[in-house]
Amino acid sequence: MKYIEPLARLIAQLSKLPSVGEKTAARYAYAILNGSDEDAEELADAIRCVKREVHFCKICGNYTENEICDICAERKANVICVVKEPKDIIAFERVKDFKGVYHVLGGVISPLEHIGPSDLRIKQLLERLDGVEEVILATNPDVEGEATAMYLARLIKPLGVKCTRIARGLPEGSVIEYADESTLSRALSSRIEL
Repeated sequence: MKYIEPLARLIAQLSKLPSVGEKTAARYAYAILNGSDEDAEELADAIRCVKREVHFCKICGNYTENEICDICAERKANVICVVKEPKDIIAFERVKDFKGVYHVLGGVISPLEHIGPSDLRIKQLLERLDGVEEVILATNPDVEGEATAMYLARLIKPLGVKCTRIARGLPEGSVIEYADESTLSRALSSRIEL
């Protein structure tokens, strides 16, 4: 079926969103079309607003409306948790256990995608280490995340700052029988005493 031009344009734009294929984009487009004019205007305004008002914190690289994000403004900076991107901060903040600050790298080292250390916010991290007691490396446990963590650890350890890596292993509620070898190996090596 061929869509009329305005609808096809909206579907094409919605299809650019992560994990949104043409069928899902079409459902969203029809929902917008069948919704009220007010709802459509509010959606458009919310998109314009977020693009206009949200930018990166000048200290950590998190998203903020201000020059400095609330986390950097309100917390002690003696422990820094290093993450790949701002959305990772949301995951840690939901847990409510971490009381330090964050540093967003803006990606991970990935030779296949031509992303090297100079493409990341590593220099800014190193500039923040004065008075820092610990740096927690919280990149994803994939090849690129591990390579980035190892690279950062080699830079940070000689500076006399404690450098740790988040534990890895079996997720809560999982079944050992279905875990892959790498996950089981990490779970064994990251075990704790009871």
